[in-house]
Amino acid sequence: MSIPAFDTTSYSTYTQPPNPSWTYGQKVDATPAGKEWLEGESAGWKVYNTAETDKIDLYKLLISGIVPRPIAFVSTINEDGVENLAPFSWFNTVTNYPPVISFAVNHSAPGRLKDTATNLKNGQGFTVNIISEAFVENANATSIDAPHDFDEWTLSGLTKEKCVQIKASRVKESAFSMECELYKAIDITHPVTGEHNNTLILAHVKYIHVRKDVLTEKGVIDLTKFKPVARLGDISYARVGDAYRIARPSWAQDEVKIQEALTTHASL
Repeated sequence: MSIPAFDTTSYSTYTQPPNPSWTYGQKVDATPAGKEWLEGESAGWKVYNTAETDKIDLYKLLISGIVPRPIAFVSTINEDGVENLAPFSWFNTVTNYPPVISFAVNHSAPGRLKDTATNLKNGQGFTVNIISEAFVENANATSIDAPHDFDEWTLSGLTKEKCVQIKASRVKESAFSMECELYKAIDITHPVTGEHNNTLILAHVKYIHVRKDVLTEKGVIDLTKFKPVARLGDISYARVGDAYRIARPSWAQDEVKIQEALTTHASL
């Protein structure tokens, strides 16, 4: 199959939301796009009983349905000073105060911890770096099933940068890197078989390194300059396309509108 080359001239822009005229209580089929979406239900539903579904099929289904996913590019160091670098897309923020993030490490085999999971528990800290388009191939190379204690930095072409507090290196090419300490590691075991196949990591963020060129005057990250990448299903990655802003509803401001809308819809 022939696919086009990556378009380096395409950048994220901000547009209006899909239905800027939406009002409280309005049904999805009120717009042509909404009607088209709902028509897809005519094909029916397939329901998966997770207790009866093969674990590989479950994996494929989950990573293709829960998308897009941010990627934690994690740098660790073992007790002998050997560093490890690997991407994990079971990743997100937990809370800002204290600043805690989470990611899950799937083990290569039941009972066998990946180097990252082992290193995370040694008390030396680790870094979580965000991947941008310019070095996604470099980052992807570190997902290789290398031998134990192999330093993935050597094949990545990426640059180690010292941290303020953590012994592990941060990725210099990343415009957003976090120095972390282990907050809690939760071993996930299957409730029926008792298999231990992954570990949920809660990480306390101690320092954040942000490249100044991706920061706005308001102290937030400029998406159009940051160019983060996301994971989809199978071996697919994605760039961030056009973005749109939707105001968070406020009861104090919108109570009258809400009551009027509900009254109108109730009379239809």
